[in-house]
Amino acid sequence: MNRQLKQDYYLKNDRAQTFHSDVLKGLSADPKKLSSKYFYDTTGDRLFQQIMAMPEYYLTNCELEIFQNKTEELTRAISNINESFDLIEMGAGDAMKSSYLLKNLVDKGTDFTYMPIDISGNILNVLQQNLKKKLPDLEIFPLEGDYFDMLDKATGISKRKKVVLFLGGNIGNMEIEEARHFCSEVKRKLNTGDLFLVGFDLKKNPHTILAAYNDPAGITASFNLNLLTRINHELKADFKVDQFQHYQNYDPVSGACRSFLVSLCDQEVQVAGHSFHFKENELIDMEISQKFSEHDIKKLATDSGFHILMEVKDAKNWFVDSIWMV
Repeated sequence: MNRQLKQDYYLKNDRAQTFHSDVLKGLSADPKKLSSKYFYDTTGDRLFQQIMAMPEYYLTNCELEIFQNKTEELTRAISNINESFDLIEMGAGDAMKSSYLLKNLVDKGTDFTYMPIDISGNILNVLQQNLKKKLPDLEIFPLEGDYFDMLDKATGISKRKKVVLFLGGNIGNMEIEEARHFCSEVKRKLNTGDLFLVGFDLKKNPHTILAAYNDPAGITASFNLNLLTRINHELKADFKVDQFQHYQNYDPVSGACRSFLVSLCDQEVQVAGHSFHFKENELIDMEISQKFSEHDIKKLATDSGFHILMEVKDAKNWFVDSIWMV
């Protein structure tokens, strides 16, 4: 086995071990909890593509509008004449939105390398194939793994200026304190003058927000329930998926939109040789999708040690891409 194959093998084994330990730890907690970062296997990727295409899921169109119609503003904010840089996108997915920025930068002859980070190797392969067709001159270096492990790797590859993208409102998938720690860690890994572009879903009519996560077609429910199917396949578990139900709620005061799975009966589930008891109506905490006010964003930036350089909003003022500087 050559060196690269060995590295790939050990990396994949490490991820499998982390998934194993995180699931067991989460199901042993009170209340039970599973990490939303594990939603994205091959089926999860496909379901999330369907979610982003739903008319109720406004987030995609709002941020897409920013990247389609205000590309020049974004380009001017992140790049200076004759300054080369690395454009690092955490949670890149299929790069549907960032591809507009990438094209603009390539068309202008900007000297940069695109480094997409994603936990899903499947979606990174799709991304790389698509971008090579659309932008053959783009220099791309995909990084599969957790955000900070791969950010360390990305910052170690070159000493050039770093521009880090964190789009899609993904910052909202953390509790407020966790988000503060996350942003502080990003700042700690960057240098003076480096930039952090963060997408925030803004507080708005609570009915609009709830509909985005509780669609009548049940795609979001399938997306959440698929994690149980993944655990069955990868950890030799015996979840009866039809004995769990998706539940969503939104608190317009705190801005927390939360999803749960509800056990529909008293049941015992085996996972990797461990037994877990679920009472009827017991919850598994699956995901938070935090919404922000402008005050919340300013406080988060300040507390994390950043200066807000610029903000770009969609036409409805429902979403903002906030550009922070170290």
